[in-house]
Amino acid sequence: MVKIRLQRGGRTHRPIYTIVAANSRDARNGKFLEKLGQYDPKGEENLKDINTEGIRAWVDKGALLSDTVNSLLKKHGVKF
Repeated sequence: MVKIRLQRGGRTHRPIYTIVAANSRDARNGKFLEKLGQYDPKGEENLKDINTEGIRAWVDKGALLSDTVNSLLKKHGVKF
């Protein structure tokens, strides 16, 4: 099953998360199918380079959004 979820990156005490489409059985920071955007919780602009068409395409194929990604997109008014 494919999930759209966050992949942690950055450094200690300064995380940057990448929104990815990944197999739900793969590790959190393991391989992924496609990068769909970035979330920087401490930056001025929290969501960057969001690929709404890519998210819509994956959801149409049956991918599920993680709870965190779903709430982030709703909070920032991203329509997909």
